[in-house]
Amino acid sequence: MTFATTLRFSLFGAAMSAALGLIGCSNTTDTAATTDTSAAADSDKPAKTLAITQIVEHPSLDAMRRGIIDELADNGYVEGQNLTINFQSAQGNTATAGQIAKQFAGDNPDAIVAISTPSAQSIVASTKTVPVIYTAISDPVAAKLINENNTPIQSNVTGLSSELPIEPQLDNIQKIAPNAKTIGYVYSPGEVNSVVVLNQLKKAAPARGLKILDVTANRPTDVAMATRSLAGRVDVIYTSLDNNVVSAFEAMAGAANELDIPVIASDEFSVRRGATAALGVNDYDFGRTTGKMVYRVLNGEAVSSVKPEVMNTLTLYASPKHAAEQGVSLTDELLKNAINVDKQAQSSDK
Repeated sequence: MTFATTLRFSLFGAAMSAALGLIGCSNTTDTAATTDTSAAADSDKPAKTLAITQIVEHPSLDAMRRGIIDELADNGYVEGQNLTINFQSAQGNTATAGQIAKQFAGDNPDAIVAISTPSAQSIVASTKTVPVIYTAISDPVAAKLINENNTPIQSNVTGLSSELPIEPQLDNIQKIAPNAKTIGYVYSPGEVNSVVVLNQLKKAAPARGLKILDVTANRPTDVAMATRSLAGRVDVIYTSLDNNVVSAFEAMAGAANELDIPVIASDEFSVRRGATAALGVNDYDFGRTTGKMVYRVLNGEAVSSVKPEVMNTLTLYASPKHAAEQGVSLTDELLKNAINVDKQAQSSDK
């Protein structure tokens, strides 16, 4: 199977803003997130309010949020017309995520979108009545959002996850670094998704003659130091969508460049920001698919009838430029089956 083969498997009001009083969170109407400014609202649709929160702002999660808002606009719910959006970022702080969740539950919007595992866990713990749509979740079972039968733990919860299978990730790593013996993994132990991926790596690696060396980065400011601690100990670094790591990805890439260690990621934007390659979902498309679920809820469908879904269509992204900076070269065969982000960047500059 080639990499070309996909794996299917506003503002509630000034009074609310004043009442929020959250230290360290970002509170904005989300007009900057939508790319479709010409959309017209459906006059037959009643006005709705939508609350959106994510654990931190970084390009991957931001692209998902943009996809959600664009999908709603294309279906007649346009921000500033018949849709009011309150967006809150916890800026990487789980305590702030909990505060935002309590505020959103009290505001009682028509629906809440929780982007990332920490945000989803906080929101679900705060309300059993407001419809909650989670997204950017790798393992909703481990996060205790749904059970093993794909049934939400609460009747007001649904969402979209991307349980990236680990074997294709290891295939990708070994294609790029065929002589690798030890894979470094930088992660935040407080993120359920990242711990799940670590356990999967440790389980699958021995059969391939690989070892996993994991180091923790509890905060984004720890990422560069954690990466440098792998010097002389690993042959390649793999990172999943750990929000602490992704928030400081340029720091990781810079340290990896110094050490001549290739970084393999699992999202498109990490490649654009310095990784050698990544096998992952398209974040904007992921947001559009989430947006379809949000639309159904805003349009009057009971959230309990919107079943949780999984999106595992994988795309390979690669950067020969970043690969060279990290001491490796990418084969023509691999590039033939990948989206070359360097060429895309050159095209956009013209």
